[in-house]
Order: sequence, then structure tokens, then C-alpha cells
Amino acid sequence: MIRALYDWTMRLGESKYGFYGLLFIAFIESSFFPIPPDILLIPMVLSMRTSAFKFAFWATAASVAGGALGYGIGMFGYEMIGKPLLAFYHYQEQFEIFKTTFNEWGAWAVFVTGVTPFPYKVITITSGVTELNFGVFMLTSVAARGARFFLVAGLLYYFGAPIRGFIEKYLGPLFVIFCILLIGSFFIIKYM
Repeated sequence: MIRALYDWTMRLGESKYGFYGLLFIAFIESSFFPIPPDILLIPMVLSMRTSAFKFAFWATAASVAGGALGYGIGMFGYEMIGKPLLAFYHYQEQFEIFKTTFNEWGAWAVFVTGVTPFPYKVITITSGVTELNFGVFMLTSVAARGARFFLVAGLLYYFGAPIRGFIEKYLGPLFVIFCILLIGSFFIIKYM
């Protein structure tokens, strides 16, 4: 099923409806869809390199709007489903501890998952469940998703098709390494 979705997404990116597909996929991927918008962004930028940064901008905007939907799912769905389950299993106290810890580091969690291959939808919903400050969530989402999509678009714009394989293979691990170094440097500054 995932392979069929992937193939459909690739075909959409190469069609005349690719731009609208990019907006749609970027929006729904942030709350429930399994295929990342990069799959559309890559063929679109390669076919229209002069529009690379326009595509990155709109992918960012749609993804952040979809993230707000994911936040809403977490915030409003938790009352109906999550809270009764926690009460049934007597996990309310543990959840409150998790919620406090998540909100202390929530901006970092949103940023890291926004730029890495980790499913962004998980963090958007978690942010709503834990009631992470919505302004912090949105600003961090803009920074993270923008960094990811503009980097992909920029690499494709400047290097073209030869960089495609590199991006598809190594972008995720490179972002993970970048985030580890970034967060590690903040830990060093804070505790030294």
C-alpha cells in the first residue's frame, strides 16, 4: 500500500497538477498522511528549477498549516479518547510528568522532527495533546519545515538532477547529525 501511495505521489509531482498536489500532500502529511512532500517537491523542482524556492515556500506554508490541524487533533481528540484511556490505566500522573518534560523541550522536539525523517505528524499531535504553547509550536514549525524544504529546493536548484540520489539517500541522516550537533552545543553552553 505504501509503495502504491509513493508511486501515485511521484506521478502527481510530474503532472500539471503537481503544484496543487504539493500543497495538498504537504498539508495532510503534517497530521496523518504517511508520504512526505519531498517526494513531490523533488521532481517538481527538477522539472521547473526557476520555481524551486516558490515551491519550497508553498510547501512550508501548507505543511505548517497542516501542523496546526495536527495540533488541533491532539488538543481536541485527547479529551475524547486519550484522557479516558489514561484514567482507565491509572497513568494520569505519568502523563503529567511527560507533559511537563515535553513542554520544557517542546520547541526542540518540533524543530528536530520538522527537519528529520521522523514523522512530523507525531510531534504535531503530541504538541496539541501536551498543550505546548501554540505560538512556540508555529514559529518552530515554520523554521524547521522551511529549513528542510528550502534546503532540498536549494540543492536541486544549484546542482540539478545529479544531487537527487544524494538527497533521497542521505538527507535524513544528515539532518539527524545536524540536530544532534545543534542540541549538543546548547547543552554544552548551558551546563559548562
